[in-house]
Amino acid sequence: MNLPKAFEEKMQSLLKGEYDQYINCYEEKRWYGLRVNTKKISVERFLEIAPWPLEPIPWIDNGFYYDGDTVQPAKHPYYFAGLYYLQEPSAMTPASRLPVEPGDKVLDVCAAPGGKATELGARLRGEGVLVANDISSSRAKGLLKNMELFGINNMLVLSEEPGKLMEYFPEYFDKILIDAPCSGEGMFRKDRKMVKAWEEHGPEFFSKIQRGIILQAAAMLKPGGMMLYSTCTFDPTENEQTIEYLLQQHPEFHICQLEGYEGFAQGMPEVTESGEETLKNTVRIWPHRMKGEGHFLALLRKGEEEAREIRSVKTGSVKVAEELTQFFRAVSWEMDWNRLDIHGERVYYMPEELPEMKGIRFLRTGLLLGELKKKRFEPSQAFAMCLKKDEYMYTISLPLEDDRVIKYLKGETIDVDDLTGPKEKGWYLICVDDFPLGWGKLNGGSVKNKYLPGWRWQS
Repeated sequence: MNLPKAFEEKMQSLLKGEYDQYINCYEEKRWYGLRVNTKKISVERFLEIAPWPLEPIPWIDNGFYYDGDTVQPAKHPYYFAGLYYLQEPSAMTPASRLPVEPGDKVLDVCAAPGGKATELGARLRGEGVLVANDISSSRAKGLLKNMELFGINNMLVLSEEPGKLMEYFPEYFDKILIDAPCSGEGMFRKDRKMVKAWEEHGPEFFSKIQRGIILQAAAMLKPGGMMLYSTCTFDPTENEQTIEYLLQQHPEFHICQLEGYEGFAQGMPEVTESGEETLKNTVRIWPHRMKGEGHFLALLRKGEEEAREIRSVKTGSVKVAEELTQFFRAVSWEMDWNRLDIHGERVYYMPEELPEMKGIRFLRTGLLLGELKKKRFEPSQAFAMCLKKDEYMYTISLPLEDDRVIKYLKGETIDVDDLTGPKEKGWYLICVDDFPLGWGKLNGGSVKNKYLPGWRWQS
């Protein structure tokens, strides 16, 4: 592979005696990864039903390698059920090393397409709030789909400059993840087009962007909160030197020790001006040392925790339409109706303790439950993906090998008179092996397909 001369010289300086091993890894196969959605299924249960051989990724509890040359996990009903996310193995590391707990307020600053945000959301277990932001509105649309597919209900999906978010979320978040835009040197082996992009916009270009983002994120983190900064590049300007810059501007931050793995390399204080020793606590992932591509990670804590007043928008009592309460008699959730937000026909279920957000560009605030039509409520695809089979009274579960599974995912009407009584009708949650896929309207033994058109199986 032809690499830019300036890049080769830099890598020789960084790797010294390991440089030849690094160059040789370009001739090796790339690694494909799959991460289990633990909000929907346990790792143990997934391994029991997994349709293909899987090999554990040793530093990711819910991550596995699969043979991307022989299997297509994205063309499987379990993918449409949101049971897993396809992600390059080393890219799973940042979200796995940010210690998110249920109830946290979490921000993913540069979240599209959702590889990190979906994992953060799964670990929140529906408690707290996840703000997933991406400055690109087109990329944010893909992010929203992945969040909904994963069944993340306590989310906001925004498309804003991080600098504008500072105005709305000062010292609001418990945890922040910055998977920063970067020169992508760690992805050269996986995607050869990244080399040309590097020649057009290299480390100096991105380091300015990264320094702006990390300072803006710092302003949104609570005292005592934790922030994980990551890139998929090797250049010290974008990595250790960016962390050094943050520490110079905000001395209340300190670098934390990351949960280790034998293949991780420690950060390199010697590439910085200050030589700050704690930079050794940052992590470099080299593709010749591990089965994955290149990454850099730094976990930071902001000072000490302070007692703070909870700032939130006070919501008054909400008048709940009879059509909505009637539908929810079949749902076992304990609903706080004061968390409803109704815009026209659309009904949203909002996370708690949100600040005023008027003026922010958002694609989704909260969980879209559905729409109130004339004297009826139509549940949304996102709502279906948040439910478990036993949380809704009326379900039709098809076994994986049933031809009707694919027909349903293609948007076709399916006959289910062998599974339902002749007089049964109404909204049914359609499942594969008890995992929800979407809605259907049952009448006379047939299900009128309500699967979201933009999500349908493409032949």
